Amino acid sequence: MDNFGLYVILTRPAVGHVAAAEIAVRRGVRMLQLREKNLPDGELLRIAREVRAVTRGTQTRFLVDDRPDIAVLCGADGVHVGQSDLPVAEVRRIVGEGMIVGLSTHSVAQATAAQSAKGVDYIGFGPVYPTPTKAVPDPVVGTALLKEVLGFSRLPVVAIGGLFPENIGPVIDAGARNPCLVRYFMEPPDPAEVERRIAEIQRMLL
Repeated sequence: MDNFGLYVILTRPAVGHVAAAEIAVRRGVRMLQLREKNLPDGELLRIAREVRAVTRGTQTRFLVDDRPDIAVLCGADGVHVGQSDLPVAEVRRIVGEGMIVGLSTHSVAQATAAQSAKGVDYIGFGPVYPTPTKAVPDPVVGTALLKEVLGFSRLPVVAIGGLFPENIGPVIDAGARNPCLVRYFMEPPDPAEVERRIAEIQRMLL
């Protein structure tokens, strides 16, 4: 799998999931993940199907966080799992060989192990900076470890965690080509502002 550029995660978007997905598609975002950890299964599946309807037939690949079952039911392009979720081998038994499978890593050791883990298509590495996104945050990795992982990873690496325009420069300088911003894109209630922010980061990656 090749590098794919900006990675967008949908988590409680102020503009709504469908509108946020439409913006991502319009801006040519190639990787879009639905991450809603606290929704009832039925509501999560409904939203996943709505987002999938937006991305179907476009260059935007749609992934579901944590839930291979929901990914299969909505016809997603892939699933992203963490260190405490189902092992990748078991995820592959559920989703088959055709889906993209991403794996979160939070240390050099985990990123190293992922290189030889059969069935992993890309890894997330972070949090690069402190972030309140998770109830129990993982230790901050910083840009030095990010650069180290980028130096040996045979897989595309998504740099994630506390990224904003004011601190993304060192992340890009470290070699990151697939940054992920969450709050910066999800907080604005104005769709035009969300689109402006996505375009802003895309220009920084050119």
